[in-house]
Amino acid sequence: MHNNFFMKIYFATHSETTDNARGLATGQNPGELSELGRKQSAEMGERFKNIKIDLIFTSDLQRAKDTVAIAFGEKIPVIYDRRLREISYGDLNGHTTKEVYALKPKKIKEPFPNGESYEQAVERVQGFLLEIKDKYPDKIILIVDHRATYYALDVLTARRTLEQCVNEEFVWQPWWEYEV
Repeated sequence: MHNNFFMKIYFATHSETTDNARGLATGQNPGELSELGRKQSAEMGERFKNIKIDLIFTSDLQRAKDTVAIAFGEKIPVIYDRRLREISYGDLNGHTTKEVYALKPKKIKEPFPNGESYEQAVERVQGFLLEIKDKYPDKIILIVDHRATYYALDVLTARRTLEQCVNEEFVWQPWWEYEV
């Protein structure tokens, strides 16, 4: 493995879904982009048009795939990877964000009912990162994905702990940059 140098990764969240607009935690349900989400996706493409990106990775969930398709079309190769899925809220996929987010601090180690824990989600993403660092060490990567992947990137690059991630309010920005 190429551990002596860093791989550049950009991360951006998928665009707004109809569930987001209604205050629902989609989890591993497919999700559908809202009208605002379609507009946000087009804006994402504009933001990245002058930034060198070799490969895009996203989950196989529909909302992430649609965000990438609208933002980038076929300009950049896209690889879908199920390890990049949002955390599984299990029985709570599709429930209100208020209900699901109230449980987040308790679900760092303990899985959601019939779902997974945040630690398990980070492990999934870690396996993905180790693989792409080995396969594509010289590529500049964009990951367009979910909050669980954002948490994992922050934790695995030692920016924040899982406790900080789940307890702090999420503040959107156009993208984040990482060296892995």
